[in-house]
Amino acid sequence: MMLDSEVAEALASTDQVTRRTARDFESRRRAPREVTVNFSGGITQCCWSVSRGDGTYRVVYLPRAGYFSLCVESDFGPLDIGVHGPALGCFGSV
Repeated sequence: MMLDSEVAEALASTDQVTRRTARDFESRRRAPREVTVNFSGGITQCCWSVSRGDGTYRVVYLPRAGYFSLCVESDFGPLDIGVHGPALGCFGSV
């Protein structure tokens, strides 16, 4: 799985912050769970939550786009906030 290789690469990094981000992500990681993500303009899409939410944010895989998104928790479910790319990049942006 692409997420496994991303985390493994980060854990093997010589950069301390990259390794710490990967360890922190692993502590919040979950088995992928289907979730409906809300996008601006009232658009929704079936995606995969790959991290447990912390009450504010969670990382979600967008299968149609082929990358990850940082979503904010809302009363209507996860809301895409436009932070996209690798899972650890999204996770580490907050």
